Amino acid sequence: MNKVDIQDERGAHQRLSAASETFARVRDGLNAVIFGQEDVVEQTLITLLAGGHGLLIGVPGLAKTKLVDTLGTVMGMDTSRVQFTPDLMPSDITGSEVMEESASGARAFRFIRGPVFTQLLMADEINRASPRTQSALLQAMQEKHVTVAGARHDLPRLFHVLATQNPLEQEGTYPLPEAQLDRFLLQIDVGYPGLEAERRMLLATTIGEEKNAVKVCTPDELLDAQTLVRRIPVGEQVVDSILALVRAARPDSDHDSGVRGMIAWGPGPRASQALMLAVRARALLDGRLAPSTDDVVALAQPVLRHRMALNFSARAEGATTAGVIERLCRNLF
Repeated sequence: MNKVDIQDERGAHQRLSAASETFARVRDGLNAVIFGQEDVVEQTLITLLAGGHGLLIGVPGLAKTKLVDTLGTVMGMDTSRVQFTPDLMPSDITGSEVMEESASGARAFRFIRGPVFTQLLMADEINRASPRTQSALLQAMQEKHVTVAGARHDLPRLFHVLATQNPLEQEGTYPLPEAQLDRFLLQIDVGYPGLEAERRMLLATTIGEEKNAVKVCTPDELLDAQTLVRRIPVGEQVVDSILALVRAARPDSDHDSGVRGMIAWGPGPRASQALMLAVRARALLDGRLAPSTDDVVALAQPVLRHRMALNFSARAEGATTAGVIERLCRNLF
């Protein structure tokens, strides 16, 4: 290794250490406001550091909206919130053209941007909108632009969607198709807080003034960290672990992982890409120079559970997707 290579490596390590310290402070800032959701905060930050979008699933009242608002404050990002309803139209998200008349009488169309033109968008209860409206948002998520009246309008360079779903009250909803679910980097399950966390939340939010979040980093620092994530080296053992796990979760797998005959459809190559980016982001968040197999196991559930489904016989026997993924990890690692 020559001198230039050594200097580049040292510079990369310094930048990685600085980014780790910054986002450790971001995590602390979020946990100071969001009580009892440490895993949710971590997985949300991993989603952003990996440059992806997240799907948060949980019952009402678990601070999903507050998490997005706090993220915007702590990271200095522009935020928007859209409440998805059955009558929501695609133009309500992407924007539309309106006819304007000047003082001289000349008429021209002007594009009015929709709420999708932001850095952090919360799509609240995304499964309550029609498939057409869902597709408009998911196309913007994938292609990073919208097309209105034949004209292309690029979204901000930093653009992330955190969509929410309520696992209850499924009447009148339009579940996301599998191909659209695959666009989300992680599915983040939001559970109830523990007793002590709920006690702290109760006291902190009902006595005096609530503690407000403070800005810790900038959008540019997030963009730099996303670039660093893609430069973090991944060892052959971790690569092999990712491939083994994703391929074993497919119905045509020839690996004797103990779940053969239980899976109806499994994750595609996008799952491998998501897991590769996510383990790198987790390593950066923890201040490590490279991911390990432990990161693969820790992120197997949020990466895979919305990208696979069990067949009827497995579900009839009481098997769950989470249980199958846990068994895969236990048998493979």
